[in-house]
Amino acid sequence: MLDRLNALYPVRYTVFALCVLIALLSLFALVAFGEGGFVFLVFGALSALGAWDLRQTRSSVLRNYPVIGHLRFMLEKIRPEIRQYFLESDTEATPFSRSQRSLAYARAKGETDKRPFGSQVDMNAEGHEWLNHSLQPSTLDTHDFRVLIGGDACTHPYDASVFNISAMSFGALSANAIQALNAGAKRGRFAHDTGEGSISEWHRRHGGDLIWEIGSGYFGCRDETGQFSAERFQANATDPQVKMIEIKLSQGAKPGHGGVLPGPKVTPEIAAARGVPVGVDCVSPASHSAFSTPVEMMHFIARLRELSGGKPVGFKLCIGHPWEWFAIVKAMLQTGIRPDFIVVDGAEGGTGAAPLEFTDNVGAPLQEGLRLVHNTLVGVNLREHIKIGCAGKIVSAFDIVRAMAIGADWCNSARGFMFALGCIQAQSCHTGHCPTGVTTQDPVRQQALVVPDKTERVLRFHQNTLMALQELVQAAGLQHPRQITSHHLVRRVNENEVRLLANLLPSTPPGALLTDLAAQHAVFTTYWERASAERFGLA
Repeated sequence: MLDRLNALYPVRYTVFALCVLIALLSLFALVAFGEGGFVFLVFGALSALGAWDLRQTRSSVLRNYPVIGHLRFMLEKIRPEIRQYFLESDTEATPFSRSQRSLAYARAKGETDKRPFGSQVDMNAEGHEWLNHSLQPSTLDTHDFRVLIGGDACTHPYDASVFNISAMSFGALSANAIQALNAGAKRGRFAHDTGEGSISEWHRRHGGDLIWEIGSGYFGCRDETGQFSAERFQANATDPQVKMIEIKLSQGAKPGHGGVLPGPKVTPEIAAARGVPVGVDCVSPASHSAFSTPVEMMHFIARLRELSGGKPVGFKLCIGHPWEWFAIVKAMLQTGIRPDFIVVDGAEGGTGAAPLEFTDNVGAPLQEGLRLVHNTLVGVNLREHIKIGCAGKIVSAFDIVRAMAIGADWCNSARGFMFALGCIQAQSCHTGHCPTGVTTQDPVRQQALVVPDKTERVLRFHQNTLMALQELVQAAGLQHPRQITSHHLVRRVNENEVRLLANLLPSTPPGALLTDLAAQHAVFTTYWERASAERFGLA
């Protein structure tokens, strides 16, 4: 009997049927007694929605579950928020843990970053790391740690902070977010990377130090056909606010992937910054057109250095094929032209929206990429001439310590400074519906981000993070973060064994790639001799 009833009237239509019944009853009450108008409007609308669900062809769920099926999509939409606020633990990183976010918020707001009652981290878990401390801690006068960037060919070296704002373009970030970041950088004397979207009026308004990133679209230095324009480059590069020029070869969020900013999103402000027409699709190719070989790339670097008046010029990349990186190093040796710096972007990078396959499975993580770059430069006796920066999920002072132990001279942070601006990790950056006004061009949503208040937060996050770094350096008995090496960090490899990071990560003796290649790591013995300065592919 129940089976026959269910066949005639499936239970999945119950909610729709109840909506129709209540709508009819409320209509009767409205006609007979003059009451129930609001109830009729509500359930009449739900009945109409159910009828539409039964007729539409896009969703099987809604055809089988009219009205109530929408609840599934509503819950799916708020799933990240439900998980973030009610389900995930403080130490579960997806992609940043509650502890990491809370630390950034506290330091940005000037609140205490201390935690009572001991660590929440499982110190017996595989992969747990710590810094070895000294029984004779040092005492330092300042937390303003700096690094001088600029090689022999550079006439205007840059005295940079060891902690700076990583590349995020205007267009990806709102005008108010760019203003707050740059004003904070100005007050704290640290650098603000423009991202490949070039220098907008919002970058210039407060006068903070800029690292001008030049991507394959040559925004801010392109001609009408999208090719590199020396004249337009020189006009921007000689601006005193621009301290360094960074060629973007690839980025951690989506290495090897170009991008398109759809025409409707190319506003007059964005068009002015990028040097493109308003309302026309803005294309970032996957590779550069100004050079096609490693040797040509070195000459392009030398040309940019000359056009900029001798400012530091370098490049950013996420490591992919190791032989392509080796080819670039061989081009340095062959031409005698060296970049002033290299920024290694780990695949952990995440401010650029990308297909899931690129986010999860393309590009080398920061540890492997950074270590390979450091070891290669050591192995050809170039490390002392080229500074190395890095980026990829760097938020805390220990993150900086760890990166420097692997081989970095300074660190950049993107999402850390987004947290300082008020980002709540809603992960709606690419939709234009950012709830805090950080990653949207909606003028109403942007109003939520008050520039003077967020400027203070950016400044405090930077200063308080460096103060924590100072305390770690002092605890290790050192004088500067540059003295931190892989011998200072320990990693648990299993429940009963720990190892120095120096014993776990590969290292290369100075000059070894030129004199003793056969004794080096397999990546060098396999690919070094097959790499050529004349091409990015294997010889």
